[in-house]
This record gives sequence, C-alpha cells and structure tokens, in this order.
Amino acid sequence: MAQFAPLLKLSELPRGTMRACLLGARELLICHTSAGVFALDNVCTHAEARLCEGRLRSTRVICPLHGAAFDLRDGRVLAPPAVQPLASYALQVVAGVIEVESAGS
Repeated sequence: MAQFAPLLKLSELPRGTMRACLLGARELLICHTSAGVFALDNVCTHAEARLCEGRLRSTRVICPLHGAAFDLRDGRVLAPPAVQPLASYALQVVAGVIEVESAGS
C-alpha cells in the first residue's frame, strides 16, 4: 500500500499557483490548476533550472532558463530543448492537506 507524506495545506496554494516543497531530500514542484493538483520534480531535465521560477500555463510548466515545457499531469515533455520527462508523483488531498506519495524518497 502506498504511503503518503503531508506537504502543505491546499489553502496555502491558490489555484493557478505553484510552489517548491521538500520531501526528504527531493525537491518537488506542487502545482494547483483548474485541472487539479499535481506533483513533479522541480528541476528541469535539460539544464537543471528550478521550475518553480518558471511559468504555469494551464497544465504546463515552462522552464525559466530555456523555455522547455512539461505536462503537469504526467511529466512528459511538451516543448524542447528538454527531451527527458520529469518524474511525477501520486498525491491526494486529505482534510485539506496535500499529501504526496513518499515511497522511494
């Protein structure tokens, strides 16, 4: 059975925003959009820029360094120069708290 770790209250992440959070030694990007709440690695697979400093557009996050874009729902690459997808993580919202699957962190 999957284990989830609490990260932050949903009320602390308004719709249309994103925030970097630590889960163990891993830095995650938590995004809240009209399509839901998503968790991915916060570091671009192309040039290691922090995605939390980029832009959130619908279900895409755009890297601030070279403009690579990733799908929030599954981490796949939507625009170069990145070619490797981001790791994405299962999450749940329980009693107003965003919890991310903690296995392997």
